[in-house]
Amino acid sequence: MGISSPPPPRSPSSDGDPTEAAKLAVAALAVPARLWSSLVARLRSLPGRRRRRRGRRPAIPPLIRTAAAHPARVTGEMPEAFGILEDIAQHTLSSLHGIQKSLLFWQSKAEGTNSQKMYFMIFERGPRAFVKSTYQTLTRLRSNESPIQYLLHSASDMVSTKLAVLTSMQHCLAAFLAEIYCEVDKFREGLTENSDKSLHTLFVVLNTVFSKLEASLQNVREGRTLLVPPEGSSSEILFERLPEIDYESSEWTEASSTDAISLIYQNLQKLDNFVSSQLSSHKRPTHMTIHWLPYTCGALGLSACSLWLLRHSSLMGSPDIDNWIQGAKESVAGFWDVHVEKPIISIRGELFETFKNRGKHVMDKQEVQLNEEVLHRMMLAFCQETSNEKLPQDLSEQALMKIFMERYEKEWTHPVKNLFRGELVYAILIQLQKRTVDIKQALLELDQILKGNAINFAILAALPAFGVSLLLLTVVQAWVMNDQGAEGRGRIARRQRRLLLLDAERKLMEFKNCTINGMEEEACCKFGLTLYTLDRLYRAVESHAEETGEWSRLREDILDLAKPKMGMADKLVVLSRLKGTYDCFP
Repeated sequence: MGISSPPPPRSPSSDGDPTEAAKLAVAALAVPARLWSSLVARLRSLPGRRRRRRGRRPAIPPLIRTAAAHPARVTGEMPEAFGILEDIAQHTLSSLHGIQKSLLFWQSKAEGTNSQKMYFMIFERGPRAFVKSTYQTLTRLRSNESPIQYLLHSASDMVSTKLAVLTSMQHCLAAFLAEIYCEVDKFREGLTENSDKSLHTLFVVLNTVFSKLEASLQNVREGRTLLVPPEGSSSEILFERLPEIDYESSEWTEASSTDAISLIYQNLQKLDNFVSSQLSSHKRPTHMTIHWLPYTCGALGLSACSLWLLRHSSLMGSPDIDNWIQGAKESVAGFWDVHVEKPIISIRGELFETFKNRGKHVMDKQEVQLNEEVLHRMMLAFCQETSNEKLPQDLSEQALMKIFMERYEKEWTHPVKNLFRGELVYAILIQLQKRTVDIKQALLELDQILKGNAINFAILAALPAFGVSLLLLTVVQAWVMNDQGAEGRGRIARRQRRLLLLDAERKLMEFKNCTINGMEEEACCKFGLTLYTLDRLYRAVESHAEETGEWSRLREDILDLAKPKMGMADKLVVLSRLKGTYDCFP
């Protein structure tokens, strides 16, 4: 996980008077190490070479982006100290990220209910813990003791121990990161000079920060929480001290600087090994360990299903699977025919039929209109003859119907007489024409209703296929456009970016309170945690801000928040600008 570098060649030491053969054997064994060290030294001396990162994206850069460094960045001749500092910052931030994930996991367990704690102690710590917890539970049931209280007490002790260790390690690494930023800000002018001077300044800075880190890690290993080791304590040295040779001295050579750089990466490897050893039993369980029981049940079910399928397969002489496959094909084909193909063809046919029969519909409407005009003329003539008055041609249908019905009622008072001598026959003919017009209008409307319902029925038949397609589209979209934490594009990612911004503000306020109350050690840790939160924010908004063209300004604002000497009032102004200006924080 860490950044490793081969150790410098060491001359074989002699205990007593070794024989000539032993000397030759030791010299022969040292040849490969010397060749490897020489190759690494040559690779390190290549201009423009960039070391391999640890697989993560570039971290928030140390505060050495001054005006003096800008011309060198433009020409591509950056001092090697810049790359080393970025490696150290990235390495430390990566370790802090792993610790933070474990801390969040154990904090969630500490805040869980008693039933959740018991379930975790029994079912989410692996099969060995499951067997052990089951045995202890049965043992306490036999001795009339309460296994529930024992499990809860064990869970509380375990979670509190892990939280204490993780918090101590987090404070150490956060203070280390804060010291790097503060020392870089203090010696920024020396770090932006020529390569030899920047390396000399870097060695001085790293000796300071590594010595403080070693003291704090020794205290953590011994169970103390102070950042200053007690007087009189003796412990082995964890980190190698870098040579602080003046770059103008004759002792300063390319080989000495290469060895010193190798020591830096050895120190990083030692730091990684120390943190890994301290956190090996305190980090969060793996996903496989937490979900071992569902996976085991799934594996057993899959095995049973495989055996069952094997019994019904052609390998055992059974045609069942072939019949099932054929039936599945027929079912899929039937589903496609009934719910996809036929509804689409029906909808297409109805739509095209509407355009094809547009002339026919027009003719039907014209026929209905002609019948209505004939009816209007017949009623108008009837009303004029029966009332002996000249009626206007534009008299409404309702008025004509009123006059007609009054006369019709009078004619029906003497139906036999008026059938031969009156206007009853004429009125009956008008009634027949009225019924003809009503029937034709009803048929025209019914035809339109039936055509509309045909399209509706086709759409209803296609709804199952539409539902299946929508479900598949949702699954594919969730898989392709995964939120990927705060760097994603979904609603959850936007909420996480807002939470990161609020977390950065909270960490800055805690840092401010510690500074006001004179808690320098705690303030150093809070500033390191602020840098870690800003790094996560930096990564989360980079791609989105580049798309909207806001990255250059947003990046400068985030770097302003990471400056050690910037006033808290100015940082709060920058935070308010981040909340209300950029589209990355809707």
